Amino acid sequence: MNDTAAPAPEWTLQPGDTIERKELHNTYGGRTQGGIGPSAKSPNVFVFTDPVAGEKHGYYDDWMPDGRFHYSGEGQYGDQRMVSGNASILNHQIEGRALRVFQGARGTITYRGEFTIDPQDPWYEADAPETNDGPLRKVIVFRLVPVDTKPQAPATKLGRLLESHPKPVDELPIERNETEKTFVNPNREQFEAERKESKLVTAFAGYLTAKGLHSCRHRLLPPGESRPLFTDLYCKQLGLLVEGKGSVTRENVRMAIGQLADYSRFVDHTTRAILLPSKPRADLIDLAHSQGCVVIWPEGKGYSATEATLLP
Repeated sequence: MNDTAAPAPEWTLQPGDTIERKELHNTYGGRTQGGIGPSAKSPNVFVFTDPVAGEKHGYYDDWMPDGRFHYSGEGQYGDQRMVSGNASILNHQIEGRALRVFQGARGTITYRGEFTIDPQDPWYEADAPETNDGPLRKVIVFRLVPVDTKPQAPATKLGRLLESHPKPVDELPIERNETEKTFVNPNREQFEAERKESKLVTAFAGYLTAKGLHSCRHRLLPPGESRPLFTDLYCKQLGLLVEGKGSVTRENVRMAIGQLADYSRFVDHTTRAILLPSKPRADLIDLAHSQGCVVIWPEGKGYSATEATLLP
């Protein structure tokens, strides 16, 4: 009886080669479904990406401006953990496995090359929705270093944005309507309140322009984060940082306070203001004031504010 294990099949694919996924697994082993497939038949961990489908759900699996291939881990519900397929990526070198990335998840797939986990900064956490547009949760994103191919220009919307605006704080025109949700949950439909918010901010920017004041937005990228933040409006001449909300509710005032606290760490300002479609009730004004925020709302042909000298 021969107990000698069969030798592992020799790897023959080159970057750019195509193969049927079924044939790949018949030859080299690994899971026939899912995005991460460690093999018991050959010393490989197979990783499958679908950038077009993934981007719709907040996964940006592709090259980034840092020259690394970023790949989101597995786990469709709840916070992702470093177990199973995720652990096989992180530990592939320790376990003596090659990490091989393919574009496509079924049918004919394209080999993108061999990679290794970045030894200095192997992974980070980001926000993305659960499968079927569920609530936001923590996802693991791996940084992969190419072995037999060269880094390419970013192809995802997020990658292109980070490449074109590399500074931690960058000015954008008011007309750019991106929000955090644009990159965290891009498949989500915009709510009516958000459309009202956009119109409210645009109208206020027009008012400032008529008074000879320039306004803009900011794209912010906090240290260690991969998803950008976007302020609603900033007027340097007034030192005014504004967050708009489409309806006058306690939830919206609370949210605006938190967002302004977040953004104010990066944007030089003297006043934080919540822009609402009408004057809020007294307790909501007291709430805003208790957190150092002024409230602004349309009134007549202009605007009123709880700080009378704020607006021209």
